[in-house]
Amino acid sequence: MQKQTLDKVSIYVPKNKIENRPIERLAKLADRQDRSVSYLAVEAILDYLNEEEQKDYN
Repeated sequence: MQKQTLDKVSIYVPKNKIENRPIERLAKLADRQDRSVSYLAVEAILDYLNEEEQKDYN
């Protein structure tokens, strides 16, 4: 199966976070890790959810 690379992600970045360049940084990391931006975004979301859910159990 041929790998498809997508160059767009639909995400709202609040104005006060734009200076941190989250999309640009995510795209660079995706390229370095040979992953899609979507894959990394989903991984980050899952990590966040796991951390927050662990707080509920403690």
